[in-house]
Amino acid sequence: MSDPQISQTRTYHIHVERTLALIKPDAVHKADEIEDIILRSGFMILQKRMLQLSPEQCSDFYAEQYGTLFFPSLIVFMSSGPIVAFVLAREQAIASWKALIGPVNPTIAKETHPNSLRAIYGTSDLRNALHGSDNFSAAEREIKFIFPNCVIEPIPVGKAATDYLNRFINPTLLCGLTKLCKTKPADPITWLADWLIDNNPNKPKILNTDIIEEAV
Repeated sequence: MSDPQISQTRTYHIHVERTLALIKPDAVHKADEIEDIILRSGFMILQKRMLQLSPEQCSDFYAEQYGTLFFPSLIVFMSSGPIVAFVLAREQAIASWKALIGPVNPTIAKETHPNSLRAIYGTSDLRNALHGSDNFSAAEREIKFIFPNCVIEPIPVGKAATDYLNRFINPTLLCGLTKLCKTKPADPITWLADWLIDNNPNKPKILNTDIIEEAV
């Protein structure tokens, strides 16, 4: 019989999601202000970059919208200037970010969600300031599109785990061990540990937003 004075241990699981957030060309001048709101809303910024997509890259990113009446205008607008991209993380990140940015139409957002980002920064259906992934599969695809070296967690098991090891871990280790052999440091274990920290393929990369990259 268990001792009633001994409390049971409870395990709480917090599901941390990742989602892609974009500040569109019409709101880039408010990027610092929006980033401050993102952080104050409980999100962690795992990766960040400023870049400009070509029309072809925009077409690939918005491939699911192909054939719609607004598709050409969307591509022209999204390739018209730099954007700021974030990988955001928190519990229920996808739904939380969608709630924070509000309805697609800023006019509706001003009526129904006046404190949402689109209500504050958007001006039309097209120029609605921000983008957020619709679901987990969209978030995974969009993050990989903008941040091709980003690893989406949780890491799967079985064949998917083997593929992950072959794609990310083994090449990194091989490169590190090769450099270790060439360098021949006095403390090889510490040297390799430091090298792996610096060359982690999933290490957050926060880039200065004053730098505009050409997307690859």
